[in-house]
Amino acid sequence: MAKHSSDILALAKRGAEARLADLKQEIKLLIDLFPHLRDAFDKDELPLSFIMSTESGRAATKRNGARQRSQMSASARKAVSARMKKYWAAKRKTAKA
Repeated sequence: MAKHSSDILALAKRGAEARLADLKQEIKLLIDLFPHLRDAFDKDELPLSFIMSTESGRAATKRNGARQRSQMSASARKAVSARMKKYWAAKRKTAKA
């Protein structure tokens, strides 16, 4: 692949952003003219509400494919453990009956 200067890449990015903004504006105009299209999509296509959302164009940021997990405090883990023990005890009790 040919290497391009950073100026060319910056201009290409600005052009792509401008084109995307134009397409979003055109979609809004079409939805205003034809409201029944708002929820219309094929199974293979994304719904318009997703396409129009501001976050749809951004790639998800993942480090080496790893999921970001929220950290649980020790007390929260203990509470979850107690709840699950109670849940599974009740499940075993109903399974025997």
